[in-house]
Amino acid sequence: MGNRGQWGSRAGFILAAVGSAIGLGNIWRFPYTVASNGGGAFLIPYFVALLTAGIPIMILEFGLGHKLRTSAPGVFGKLNKKWEWIGWWQCAIAFVITVYYVVIIGWTLSYFMFSFGLQWGGDAKDFFFSNYLGITGGPFEIGGLQMNVFIPLVIVWAVNYLVLIGGVKGGIEKANKVFMPILIVLIVIITLRGITLPGAVEGLNYLFTPDFSKILDGRVWIAAYGQIFYTLSIAFAIMLTYSSYLPKKSDIVNNAFITSLGNCSFSLLSGIAVFSILGYMAGVQGVPVQEVAGAGIGLAFVVFPTAISQLPGLNVIFGVLFFASLFFAGLSSSMSIIEAFTSALIDKFGLNRKKALTGACLVGFIVSTIFATGAGLYILDIVDHFINNYGVALAGLVETILIAWMFKLTIIREHVNAISDFRIGTWWDICIKYVTPILLGIMTILNLIQDFTKPYEAYPINALWAMGFGTVLFAVILGFIVAKIKGSNAYIENIAKGVEVE
Repeated sequence: MGNRGQWGSRAGFILAAVGSAIGLGNIWRFPYTVASNGGGAFLIPYFVALLTAGIPIMILEFGLGHKLRTSAPGVFGKLNKKWEWIGWWQCAIAFVITVYYVVIIGWTLSYFMFSFGLQWGGDAKDFFFSNYLGITGGPFEIGGLQMNVFIPLVIVWAVNYLVLIGGVKGGIEKANKVFMPILIVLIVIITLRGITLPGAVEGLNYLFTPDFSKILDGRVWIAAYGQIFYTLSIAFAIMLTYSSYLPKKSDIVNNAFITSLGNCSFSLLSGIAVFSILGYMAGVQGVPVQEVAGAGIGLAFVVFPTAISQLPGLNVIFGVLFFASLFFAGLSSSMSIIEAFTSALIDKFGLNRKKALTGACLVGFIVSTIFATGAGLYILDIVDHFINNYGVALAGLVETILIAWMFKLTIIREHVNAISDFRIGTWWDICIKYVTPILLGIMTILNLIQDFTKPYEAYPINALWAMGFGTVLFAVILGFIVAKIKGSNAYIENIAKGVEVE
């Protein structure tokens, strides 16, 4: 296990970690979540969630990965041999997220090309759902393979493979040193263009005007904690893996703060960009901002193409820049998710990188083709909802409870404090032991109540059970199965060492 890859520089690691955290959700999920949960007032619970859950768990995962120098299954296995399955469960969650996430990145690539001629025409909604996706009548009506979606999907898998085959320093770090600066420049240009449009102020008012009455609404706080978990790439093996590649003398606490704050700053910048443009669009149509502010996938592939077509000038350039930014944001995240389970395969079975990555990408590609069919959007929507609300949330809940209550948190705290400029105190223990588990538990219960009283998006119950809860259960079972398979002798010996106290 001593020949693990290593980051070439601190900046390379931070760019990769921020690149993992910054994804498509920052650009289309965060702005809408803020706007629909009290506007500027939402930022109060959001930053409380960042400080009491996001950053503490980031420090926890950075500290564990750095100290134990192995991927997620090895980390949990060294904490307790019986816990290895939790690491594989998190890797299975990462795998599930990968197989549909790459499809969305493929859509952004298609729309990057469509932007050159504004090919979505006058009805962006019909173009996206009918012409491009070839959507069927429901999740069980699979339909044929949509070549519009399939070809970009192949390209996205190929790009991920070509980057990751280069390893940690020669692949991931090198790619993020290119991708992240490009992404930031693109978003800054889009923001500057957005805030100079007539009507931009109305959009920003809608986004940031505080509705302080909503601060007393528990659902707003749950939404804030949910957004932090959704956006920071915690609790599904990524940060444990990335931090295991850090040099021995690394400032863990500062790295965690920089990564978390960098991600949230990007979210705020994206919010300004998105809602300034929606404000302009609302003004052109003569309707309130909330009427044009679609959520999720519809915002990116229906609302924004419509807005781009209505811009007073430079429509093509703006469209190209917007979808290029989505593409780079998605790609920097997908690389990290694939690396999480590939690294675990390398560690456990003693495989070389090429063999493990080829196997992981091949299986992932085959599974992801289901999302390139006519029913792909329905299946994607269901799987995404359930794997994030139950898979990631439950994995985070189990992780924090086991490590906080069945393991000595002081060992991790002392490890990170010994190598960090900024030392963490007992506040960190309190957040990991009490705040995060309690709130994750409440989140999960409320989501369950909501999904059982009102079926998600009115999908058929059998589809929600089979594709939703079935996927969540699949990840858990897969975690148990892989944990039971015998690993290489080097892996077994490494697990047997346990956690060495410094």
